Amino acid sequence: MHDLSGYTCGAHHEGLPLSYRTHAPDYWSDEVAAAGGSELTGDLCVIQGEHFFVQGAIDIPLRDAEGSFSWGVWVSLSAANFGRTVELWERPGRESEPAYFGWLSTELPVYGRSTLELKTHVHTQPVGRKPLVEVEPTDHPLAVAQRTGMTMADVRRIAEHLRHPKTPRTDG
Repeated sequence: MHDLSGYTCGAHHEGLPLSYRTHAPDYWSDEVAAAGGSELTGDLCVIQGEHFFVQGAIDIPLRDAEGSFSWGVWVSLSAANFGRTVELWERPGRESEPAYFGWLSTELPVYGRSTLELKTHVHTQPVGRKPLVEVEPTDHPLAVAQRTGMTMADVRRIAEHLRHPKTPRTDG
């Protein structure tokens, strides 16, 4: 997976990435990292011992190619569901766990509307695989894309937006 940050380079790229991920929930910061009770790993995050997050994947089927496009996102969980996630982290069969409710905690800047705080269901996968995140079926463009799929032209637009964002002109 490609990290959402750091794709402004001004160069031409061969091929299109079919996945992007974020390093941390949008609520993470240097101040939070320095605060007591905060921890961030590649899969789990706790902020000040009060807010709990898991990284998962929002998979979007491709309509004109094989496979899917994937967003690596962070989702907040209740303390109880986070505790259960940690308890089952290395346990075979954990995928039989019911889905957990969560709030999307990653801003995906390509949908024209904020993705923060979208309602989700987090589906635990077999050991070694990140949870699958299902966005509540609404009219939000991300939810629509997850239900109906996307095209390789959509993937290209996302790549261009993330790797070569438009910067405001300054006339001096």
